Amino acid sequence: MTTYAALLRGINVGGSKKVPMADLRTLLTGLGHEGVATYLQSGNAVFTSDHGDEESLATEITTAIEGHFGFTVDVLVRDHTYLEAVREACPFPAAELEGKQLHVTYLSETVDAGRFEGIDQPAFLPEEFRIGERVLYLYAPEGLGRSKLAETLSKPRLLKGLTATTRNWNTVVKLAELTRAG
Repeated sequence: MTTYAALLRGINVGGSKKVPMADLRTLLTGLGHEGVATYLQSGNAVFTSDHGDEESLATEITTAIEGHFGFTVDVLVRDHTYLEAVREACPFPAAELEGKQLHVTYLSETVDAGRFEGIDQPAFLPEEFRIGERVLYLYAPEGLGRSKLAETLSKPRLLKGLTATTRNWNTVVKLAELTRAG
């Protein structure tokens, strides 16, 4: 059995994509996953499974959500080893920062630095970003809501062909912890 986190993009943040966490837990349990738990209302679920891989599990969950709720939600699935590696590889001094200052955007695939070469990083200082293994780390000292760099990094032309979903550092750490327990 492997413990995974399912990261749902763009739910319960206004708009019409409402996914009650109790319903999500029931849906994942119905797919045969065990130890299902959710974290916060923003689309984080932890479960154990002995079948599939990250990509097939994400497709399975996306299909089930569409069938149950009637709308499509992008889903990324990551195992504990990956989530812990993301936490450990943080290029910023996470222990010295507030959770709202540091964010991770999980990406569906590894990206080349060339994708972001048109961004004038010094123009956004003190905000900064770094690319990791299927992630983008963002330091935004005033928080994500006020970040001009976050706004630029979320432009469709930069994320074309990718599924991307962002979590603050507190959630990054918590998901690594929750998947360890499985």
